[in-house]
Amino acid sequence: MPFGIDKLPNFNYLPAPAKMLVLVVLLGLVTSVYYVALYRPLNDDLEAASRRFEDLKEKERAAEARKSEFVRVSEALLARRAIDQRNRRTLPAEAEIAAFLKDLNRVAELCGLDISLVQPRAEQPQPLYVKVPVNLGLRGTFHQVFKFFYNVSKLDRAINLENVRLKLAKPESGDSSSTLEVEVLATTFRKPSPSADGAPASAALLPHAPAASPSTAMVDIRGERAKRVQARGGA
Repeated sequence: MPFGIDKLPNFNYLPAPAKMLVLVVLLGLVTSVYYVALYRPLNDDLEAASRRFEDLKEKERAAEARKSEFVRVSEALLARRAIDQRNRRTLPAEAEIAAFLKDLNRVAELCGLDISLVQPRAEQPQPLYVKVPVNLGLRGTFHQVFKFFYNVSKLDRAINLENVRLKLAKPESGDSSSTLEVEVLATTFRKPSPSADGAPASAALLPHAPAASPSTAMVDIRGERAKRVQARGGA
């Protein structure tokens, strides 16, 4: 026999208020079962998912902020490294006399000048840097000398050309152009050596004679150049 509310014993004989009460009770039971069995677990899961979503969004925002900061710091670091490289070329930590003299010799050759004198002098410590002077003797035309000074100013390393003295050279046989003999003090710079406590110690340094190897390297360069000139003359 099918089961239904209308088949309950004596349900049809119950008064209307009692029937309404029974329906309300049954509806409350159904609602309670639905809330406990379905709605509350689903609502708890939804709230937990919403909290996880907000946490993930917050982590994403924090990650984006860290990424932006990382990109900014990386770009600043690359720019700083480029500046440091330029600064090291302009003001190296060591005197690097050999490289300095090679640069001067290369510029002189490109300008067509003859180097007649290379005389390194004692370093001159200053509070923030150390001067590395070298006496140079040059021989060439005014245009060649001017071009040499200009090209030296374009080198990466900081170089001062001071105490310039010019005089006319004795003309050689078959040479109708005006040749100049130039004496100039070429001064480059290096960083002061750190003291034991990490502070620059240039003020405490005493002038000392330059190492023998750099000047020897320049003498070798001049010797090789003289050999090349002699070879061309013999040819």
